[in-house]
Amino acid sequence: MDDRRTTVPGALDELRDVAGTVVRDGDPDYDEARRVWNGLIDKRPAAVVRAGAPEDVAPAIAYARRHDLPLAVRGGGHGVAGNGTVDGGVVIDLAGLRTVEVDPEARTVRVGGGATWGDVDRATVPFELAVPGGVVSTTGVGGLTLGGGVGWLTRPFGLSIDSLLGADVVTADGRLVHVNEAEHPDLYWGLRGGGGNFGVVTSFTFRAHPLPATVYAGNLIYARPHWEDALRAWDTWTREIPDEMQSIFSFIYPPPDAGFGEDPFYLLAFAWASPDQDEGARLVEPLRRAAPPDMEEVGPTPWVQWQSAFDPLIPRGTRCYMKNVAFDRLDAEVAGVLVRRTAAQTLPVAAFDIHHMGGAAARVPAGSTPFPARSSRFLTNMYAFWFGPEHDEQQIAYTRALAADMAPFATVGSYVNFVGQDRVEDWRAQSLAAYGQATLDRLVEVKRAWDPENVFRLNHNIPPG
Repeated sequence: MDDRRTTVPGALDELRDVAGTVVRDGDPDYDEARRVWNGLIDKRPAAVVRAGAPEDVAPAIAYARRHDLPLAVRGGGHGVAGNGTVDGGVVIDLAGLRTVEVDPEARTVRVGGGATWGDVDRATVPFELAVPGGVVSTTGVGGLTLGGGVGWLTRPFGLSIDSLLGADVVTADGRLVHVNEAEHPDLYWGLRGGGGNFGVVTSFTFRAHPLPATVYAGNLIYARPHWEDALRAWDTWTREIPDEMQSIFSFIYPPPDAGFGEDPFYLLAFAWASPDQDEGARLVEPLRRAAPPDMEEVGPTPWVQWQSAFDPLIPRGTRCYMKNVAFDRLDAEVAGVLVRRTAAQTLPVAAFDIHHMGGAAARVPAGSTPFPARSSRFLTNMYAFWFGPEHDEQQIAYTRALAADMAPFATVGSYVNFVGQDRVEDWRAQSLAAYGQATLDRLVEVKRAWDPENVFRLNHNIPPG
């Protein structure tokens, strides 16, 4: 029996009128309500407010403030750092707010704060439209967007934040405000990369972009003897390709039951965001000749299928730890570091993803959003997924060691969505490393204006002072 049972002030009578449900320790569905995606995170909130309507958010914030309880906000629930829950505090769970409304003529999409990118893709594909999301469909729209949003459409259409037209935000004092370029522009700027520091976003409005329902996409798979050659060939190839070609180079040490065999491999995955599939095939051919794959899966692929292809590898409850580094070089020295470190890994599921950046994301002027790493050629997410606590130490050590090896090649900034759950005593130092001085100073100004008491502090925090 868990002896960490939490209590709440009073009987939660102040929340009796919410449209959703309030779950507390001892209720039959408490363990399910408190559970988050990352199995490393095991916390017991005093209450989970499952919002049934946007109007439920302000009373939950007020209740937490009135009783001096820490407040966590959970969108789609995919955050690796576990900031969507808290011991002894209040969790606002937005999962019930997941409607997606598409206006195909205006090419806009209004998305509830608890939606996932799978919800968005299923709604937009019938109109051959898309909003730039992540690399798996189970990721929440809210968390990914507020941190920046890197994924399969970064080069063709930019980051998720680059398509964000506006948002409805419940602030620390309970106001519901609509923000866009003209209304509360300081908050609009802060939301686009500043994380969940400034309020609870109950809905997002995005610009949608034309995308065929079926795209030319595929995986080139390389066994261990060919790893360095594949990396170097990919480096050369990415210098010439147009923006419509997005590729991600990965190391995967798969779980035994995933259907990929037992040996680790390098995977070069690509998606061509253009209706001319013959042109996509033509562009891939030089890469295939320079680095012939050991196996491949290439061809026309439904977009929804492509976006969700890796979902089964990381189910809810997976234990996960992440680090990230932005960098420009992928020469023999860097490739050698990656190959040496990954060749020594012996435990599934360890991995890295190197996102080819640039394209539309790099053309957004520096400083127009808080996202810091627009000028880098590559962004690597180093991570491990595993399924039992007996592997915690080894998998975390692998990820930290690979990050340390890549640190000498790092360019400015880091991606806050790929930051793990390390305890950090000096939040300012971490934020300075992530954003740089000028951006951090401006984020602090926004924080002081909208959350001067740091109510929203369970995130990659920007303290107001």
